[in-house]
Amino acid sequence: MSKSKSKFVAFILNQPKPVLIFASTLAFLILLYPGHNLLQRTVISPGPLFARENLEIVLADYPSSDGVTPPSVASTSYIIQDIRSKTVLASRRPDTPLPPASITKLMTAMVALDAWPDTSTVLIVKNQNRAIGQTIDLIEGEELTLDSLLHALLIHSGNDAALTIADNYPGGYAKFVEAMNAKALSLRLNRTSFKNPSGIDQYGHATTARDIATLASIALSNPSISSIVSKDKYVITDITGKHKHELESTDELLTQLPGLIGGKTGWTTGAGECFVSYVERGGRGIITVVLGSTNRFSDTTKLVEWAYAHHAWIVPDGSL
Repeated sequence: MSKSKSKFVAFILNQPKPVLIFASTLAFLILLYPGHNLLQRTVISPGPLFARENLEIVLADYPSSDGVTPPSVASTSYIIQDIRSKTVLASRRPDTPLPPASITKLMTAMVALDAWPDTSTVLIVKNQNRAIGQTIDLIEGEELTLDSLLHALLIHSGNDAALTIADNYPGGYAKFVEAMNAKALSLRLNRTSFKNPSGIDQYGHATTARDIATLASIALSNPSISSIVSKDKYVITDITGKHKHELESTDELLTQLPGLIGGKTGWTTGAGECFVSYVERGGRGIITVVLGSTNRFSDTTKLVEWAYAHHAWIVPDGSL
């Protein structure tokens, strides 16, 4: 500290107590003066927040329950989350790690789009015989655009499409799985661990309903992904037009549940039935995740109908 500052501090401290009290009171009043009230500027009103791109913080609409309990469902774990405010409307074991089956493919699609933003990029089918479970019968050596493979991945849930994407990644399959886990960490999916790009049962391949809700809300904000998961049927061909693959959505609710924008199914022996969906009604969007179910579509329908029937969205006044 400089000599001048030391002398000033000593001068202040040597003043009579009434003078010190007056000075302290004056300083406090200055802080409270309109336009300079630091305390007022840092108070955050209760209620969920949504940050705009210009960093102005505004209060987001948020759901308020009427007190009716959620319906009984078969799922081991589930969550219902408001997409804007991130308010959880209801949940069961939302932080318990469980196998997600083919819901994994949402992350596969995101990592693929990070690697190849141009979806006209051509990828080559390699070692197709490694694919087990659900496939679209890709032929080894076949060349398809990333766009076609993403359709096969997200509509038909083709495991061979997932393998083709991973095999073509710079560094190959293992590096692709590393990128999936790095992406999960960057999105703060702290209870998520991927071991493969398709979601087949593998020790340690697990995530939680809460992490999936976060993943889905981000993935479905991507126009390429949201457009694909909204399609009931689609046909893709290789770049020569010689090989055709007809795709049919595994999402049975796509044409049945009002307001369903899209989602991703999953099933394995170890995971049971899984499903993540995005529904929007009256401008209010919710993400539902069910894991370890014996009737994923019935569970999802019950949870969605309960959410909209027994919640009103509150519009807070003002902004911060």
